Formats: sequence, structure tokens, C-alpha cells
Amino acid sequence: MILRPILSLFGSIFSTLCIGVFGVAVLIGAIFIMYGRDLPNTDQLAQYSPPTISRIYSGQGDLIDEFAQERRLFAPADDIPDLVKQAFISAEDKNFYTHKGYDPVGILKAGIDAAQGGRVRGASTITQQVMKNFLLSGDRSAERKIKELILASRIETTLSKEKILELYLNEIFLGQNSYGVAAAAQTYFNKTLADLTVEEAAYLAVLPKAPSNYHPVRHMERAIDRRNFVLREMYENGYIENEEYQRARQAELQTVQSGHYEPFKGQVPDRDYFTDEIRRQLSRDFGQDEFFGGGLAIRATVDPELQEAAADSLREALESYDRGRGVFHRVRTTVDAEKLSDDTWREVLDNTVFPRDIAGWNVAVVLGFEGDDARIGVEDVDGVQILPGSDVAWARPRQSDGKLGSKEANADNVLNVGDLIHVASTDEGGWSLRQVPEVQGGFMAMDVNTGRVLAMQGGFSYQSSVFNRATQADRQPGSSFKPFVYAAALDSGFSPNTVIVDAPIEVNTPQGLWRPKNSSNKFYGPAPVRTGIVRSRNLMTIRLAQEIGMDTVAQYAERFGVYDRMTPFLSNALGAQETTLFKMVAAYAMFANGGERVEPTLVDRVQDRWGRTIYRHDQRTCEDCRTASLDPNLSPTIVVNRERVMDAITAYQLTSMMKGVVERGTAARTVNLSVPTAGKTGTTNEAKDVWFVGFTSNIVAGCYIGYDRPRSLGEKAGGGGMCGPVFDRFMKKATAKYGGGEFRVPPGGYFVKIDRHTGAVLPYEASGDHVVSEYFREGEEPAYGLGAILDGGFAMGSNLNLFSRGESDLTSVKEVTTSTGRRAYVPKNSNFGTLSAGGLY
Repeated sequence: MILRPILSLFGSIFSTLCIGVFGVAVLIGAIFIMYGRDLPNTDQLAQYSPPTISRIYSGQGDLIDEFAQERRLFAPADDIPDLVKQAFISAEDKNFYTHKGYDPVGILKAGIDAAQGGRVRGASTITQQVMKNFLLSGDRSAERKIKELILASRIETTLSKEKILELYLNEIFLGQNSYGVAAAAQTYFNKTLADLTVEEAAYLAVLPKAPSNYHPVRHMERAIDRRNFVLREMYENGYIENEEYQRARQAELQTVQSGHYEPFKGQVPDRDYFTDEIRRQLSRDFGQDEFFGGGLAIRATVDPELQEAAADSLREALESYDRGRGVFHRVRTTVDAEKLSDDTWREVLDNTVFPRDIAGWNVAVVLGFEGDDARIGVEDVDGVQILPGSDVAWARPRQSDGKLGSKEANADNVLNVGDLIHVASTDEGGWSLRQVPEVQGGFMAMDVNTGRVLAMQGGFSYQSSVFNRATQADRQPGSSFKPFVYAAALDSGFSPNTVIVDAPIEVNTPQGLWRPKNSSNKFYGPAPVRTGIVRSRNLMTIRLAQEIGMDTVAQYAERFGVYDRMTPFLSNALGAQETTLFKMVAAYAMFANGGERVEPTLVDRVQDRWGRTIYRHDQRTCEDCRTASLDPNLSPTIVVNRERVMDAITAYQLTSMMKGVVERGTAARTVNLSVPTAGKTGTTNEAKDVWFVGFTSNIVAGCYIGYDRPRSLGEKAGGGGMCGPVFDRFMKKATAKYGGGEFRVPPGGYFVKIDRHTGAVLPYEASGDHVVSEYFREGEEPAYGLGAILDGGFAMGSNLNLFSRGESDLTSVKEVTTSTGRRAYVPKNSNFGTLSAGGLY
């Protein structure tokens, strides 16, 4: 009787517990069902590819730049050493290989700790962390935790443990802008994963929780304590032996940050205009996300030697012009003078952003003055240095009112304490003041047959200004556009010895009367087509453009890619419409290669993260390469399928004329190479832009110089004098490496000796400075005696002194009335008749 109440009590308790357990189970089930309805699909993780670094390599395979929003190097599970996996498993989830996505024991321990007032910890497994990182938010809530548990159990049935671990070890943030273990190994130790020691792997395993709390320098003791905890876990889990554990825990924490290893970024050159232009173009072609996170391997066309030569040559011209003006630009970057001393200036320099990519220049800070001299601290140079006052005598400072101060041999005249400046060492062992010029420019060189851009410099210094003036600056090409006018004329039936009148012109426009003139302010009478290019005659060019029609000229300019759409204004025959250096150099390449289209490229090939080629510039085909590879007696046949944009004979005739520009024309004084060279200068109104674009048989290069906000470079500025030397210095190095031969003569024509002054046909045995061999098409008979005389429809004098080798000044002219009733200007001593004006008026 006594047992019955007791049994009844226990039965009630048991029933209550059962009902309670059942209720809790139902409740938990309901919660899991409710939260499990709209969860993300875990199947997408099987195809997930984490964002990884895209890298650019030179043609020699050297790493030259890298781009990433998250600095991550993807490492497949098979490439991650067991040591690294074991370190992270010991630190984060020792039961990883045995649980089903969540760890009940860990959750229970975390709950007990929280109930006892201890630190609340998540008890998340590696699988749960993958779910949180990839599919859920990072908020600390019970709802997120439930979803995490559901997804973790699901993913364990979808992916293998190794795949889950691969996702985790490639996704986690480990500080210092490093994502994933491969990037972190590089960042902290400048090593590959395979080269890590056990203590280094253990340190990386410390970082997922809070990288900033375990910085190897700022929190070194805390980092070592936590690293040693991971090492003990590895030992207790049986991953390392006791001897190795004891050695590793006593090891010093040696990292890049503590100065024990060189940083990996030190192996990547400073970013320049070339790689930044690749970034701009590929981001447009592939999209920002793919470029910065697709792990692309990009093979650039750049030749590092020529890239350096291009930068040096352009900088020399810009600095020479700027220094010749004698104007010192007030220093814009300064530091607090109170923070400077003989002991602290070096640290101040290290923490200051200032252009450091100029070869031969050092960054310095002004520490004080001694008499006329300045005391300076020079980066990477021991001790305080002296900048002599005599060295700044060239520099006139611009005052607050805009006027220039006087030249003084006194450093205090232009500098203040705390100014950051550039200096260069002198041959005598001293220092000389330098400044980044206000004037800017661009330079570019490419292979005429393949379109591979070998060098590109978009300004004086990339770190000073990232704006790429070779590709982004729209400028007037001036007379460097004229070859396209003459190309259209030659393809339209005109001959190299066609004579064009060089005489005054006036045109009524909506903006008023336009009177174009030659740059010399003189006119020269009738002259052959060749002279129009060699001497860069504006009036001859306008008459020729009027004769063939500006619509025809525009079609040629668009066909060559100089413009997307050219407006057919007569002034544009003189290069008044803006374009870029990039387009001009590419267009000139088609003259050099015989008239075939070539597409400029900065990239040879792009491969994705799996090594598959997703872009290749070279589209030539090799139909029998496989057969030839099996038979050493056979040579493969490469099929070139480029579009022809102009007749090959026209291209050669034009090239021959542009050789005259270099040999005796506007570039004769500044371009002097050992191989046949052709090119054309360009100078716009008031010399706001100066150009030279030229080529050998295999390389084309171009230069432009001007202020970013266009203004005159001065009366004496010109394309030949300013850009010619840039081209010449660069091409001397380029031809020494790549050579250069005679321009290929196309079939279908024959040579005739012509008087280059008159266009008259000369006998075969003729010789002398006035003789030039012109190439004519078969079936095309050059006019004997005088070539056809062309005035473009403008009025000209019937008794003009034809082919005089003298010159007439425009100040010695008189006003006459043309056949259309308009005014024209002719020599005062001429008695002009009338000719048709061609309907221009």
C-alpha cells in the first residue's frame, strides 16, 4: 500500500517528463521546420569560387602587378598541406572529421559556460562558419544560429569534408587585407603554404577570431600565447610529436610585419600607366567583379626594358622644358615642422604619401636652413644632407598675386621647413632640387604587325597623376593628321608628283573669315605632294582636302580608327578635331605594315583561375601545326587574315614621303636613327599640343606633349623639337633590341626618278639632292615634265613663279578679287589671272 503512492508519484513525474520531452521535441521540430523553409540552397556551394587575386605577368613570366578587392589566393584542398589543415582544425573544431555539421558536446559546454556567467561563445563548427560566411549574415542571434545548424547538417550531405574545409580556408579573413590561408602565408611570412613551419601554421590558425587582437608586433605576447595554445591542441590531437611541440612553442614569432622577412609586395614593381590601363580595359571587357575577383592570369605585351626607356625619355623632355622656364611650383605637400628633428624626420617621411616612382629622384624633407643652403633629410640616405642655395638659382617662385619672384641663390627663397621635395644626386656627390613638371605628355610604342603595345607612359609620374594621357587625353593632333589626307588623295588617283599650289586661302565660315596659313607665316608657290608632307604645308593640305572632299578624308580617318566619327570641316584636315595618342599610333602602324588593319592590345592572353584561356589576341590560324610538330622536315604555315584598310602601294608611297620628314623635313634635326625611319610632326595653333609619330619597319611609336589645361607651350615649341628627341632616344634602344630594315616594297609598281622640288620626271641616270625615287602603280604613267597642277578650286595666279626654291613672305602681298567676287591675297609683284574656286564659296 505504501509503494502505490510512490509509484504513482514517479509515474506522474515520468509521464510529465515524457510529455515535456515530447513537447520540446515537437517545439524544436516546429522551429526547425519553420526556419528551414526559405533557407538558401546549399547546392550552390559546390560550384562556389571565392574571389581571388588577378595577376599581370610580363612576357618573360615575371609578376608585374596584381589587383584584388579581397587579397585572396585560391588554394585547392589538395594543395593545402595537412599541417595547415590540422592547425585550423585544432584551433577551431577538433571534431571536424567526426561530427555531422554541428557539435552537440561543444554546444552543451558553451551553454554551461554561459549559465555559469562565463564568456558567451558560439561553439560553431567549421561547417557552421562556412554557412555563416557564405549563406547567412554575421549577426549574433538565436534565429541565425538555428538557420546555421540546419544548413550545416544539410551541407554535410552535399559536400565532402575536404571540400567544406577548402571553402573555409580560402574564404576566411586573416587580417592585413588577406583572405584565405595562401594569401595570409604570403602576407605574414612571404612563403607558400608548403614552406610554412608548424609554428607559422599555428599562428595563422590564431587569426580567424580577431586578427587585430593578435597582431604580430602590436600584440606579440598575446599572439604567442594563443599560438602556443594551438600548438598544444595539435600535440594533444596527435598531429605533432612532443619534440616538435616543445621546439615550436619556444620559437620566436618571426613575420614580415616584425621585419624578419621581406614583404611580398616588394617583389611586385610599383604600379604604372601600363598595368593600370590593363585594369581599365579588362574591367570594361570582363566586368569589375571578374577582373578584381576572378583570379585571372594576364600575360601583358609590355617589354620592361622599353617601358623603362619610354618613361625615362618622356620625363627627360618634360623636365627639360619645365626647368627651362625657370618657374618653381610652390610645394603642395608639407608636414608639421614641429614634428621634425634630426631623429624623427625619417619616420615622418615613411608615413607620407609622395611620388616615389621617378627614376633617379629621392624624396626629401626640408629640416632647416644654414645661410643660403637648406638642411634636408633624404629618404634611404643616412644623416642630414645639404641642398646648396646655388642649386636653386634657376627657380623663380610664383607669388600670391600670380607674378614671378626673382631668381636668388638662396634656398629660403623657394622652400620652407617641412616641405616635401624631390632631389637628385649630382656627379659631385651633392644634391640638386627637382620638381614634377606642370607640363605633361604621353608616349606609346607598339609592334606594327601584331599590335602588341611594347611601352606606354601616360605622364611624368603615375604616383603624381594616374590620368593616362596616352589613352584618356583627347588632344588635337595637328599636322600629324595630314598623312591621312594624303593617303585619301593617293588612293583617289593622285600621284606622288602631283603639284599643289601653296598660296593664300580665305574661307567664309559661320564664325567669320578663316585665313589658314603655314606655320612659318609664308607661302611657297606650287610644289609636289611630297613637299606637302615633308615641309608640313598647311595651305597645300587644305587645297588637296578640298579637291578630294572632306567626306572622303573623314571616311579614311574613321577607317583607320583615328576618329569614331569625323566632322567634315575643312579645318579638320589640319588636325583640329581631337583624338588620342593611342588611336594615332595604332593608325600609323597600318602605314608601316603595308596597309593592313592591326588592333592594338596590351594583353597577349588571359587565363581564368583554372588555367583555361578566355582571351587570346593573336587570331592567326595554323592549319598544319599539328602535322608539322610530328615531322621535323615540315614547317607550319601561319595564315594571316587581317583586313586591308588601304592599298599596299599607297602605304609605301606615303611611307616614302614620311621618310623625307625625317631625312630633310620637320624632324630632320632631332630624329637620327641607324635604320630607315618615317614619321610626321604635329604642332597645333599657338603650340598648345606638339606631336611626333614615327615608325621603322617593325615598331611604331608616338609622343604628345602639352598642358592638361591647354595653353601655349611658347613660340619656339614644335613637334620636331620637343617630341622628336623623345622618339629618337626611345627608338635607339628599341632598334638596338629589335632591329629594323628597309620598308617592304609591294608588288605591282615601278620606280621613277622625280625632281622633288618640281615633280618633273627625270632620266634614269639623274642624281643629286633634288632627285627622289617615287613608286608608281603599274599602268599609272607619271606626267612628263610637270605633274598635274592642282589648286583645289581656290584662286591662284597664272604667272606665279612656279617652283621657285626661294620663299615669299605673307607681308608682301596684295588683295585681289577672285572669279567668284571674293578676296584673295597674292604676291605684290604677281599679275594673277583667274581660276575656278571650285564652288567653295
